[in-house]
Amino acid sequence: AVHDAHNSARPPKRTVERRASPHTMATEQKKEAFRKYLESAGVIDSLTKVLVSLYEEPDKPATAIDFLKANLGGPTPAEYEALEEEKNTLAAELEATKKELAETQAKLEAAEAAAAAAPAEEAAAE
Repeated sequence: AVHDAHNSARPPKRTVERRASPHTMATEQKKEAFRKYLESAGVIDSLTKVLVSLYEEPDKPATAIDFLKANLGGPTPAEYEALEEEKNTLAAELEATKKELAETQAKLEAAEAAAAAAPAEEAAAE
């Protein structure tokens, strides 16, 4: 009874109505817009699927981040190195081909100039 009397003597708790500041509202709007962007781009769905597959993985990998990278479709470090090497090889081939093209164009221009000069020389000799 003493406990009940003590509780009844307290005034009821007041609920304070808090209004969000304009800064807080703007931040919430940005968060919501970003969430919608991620959702519409399929990012949330992809992340969810990969995280669920990690959760359901019976033998958890030593590094979860490598599991996520591999299952999100990114190349492994070995694949990345191979792609980098291929890119460098192709870049070197492209440069060699550009050089060969420039040399061939120069030869063609020289041949065209010689061919144009030949009829003019024949006409002058006659």
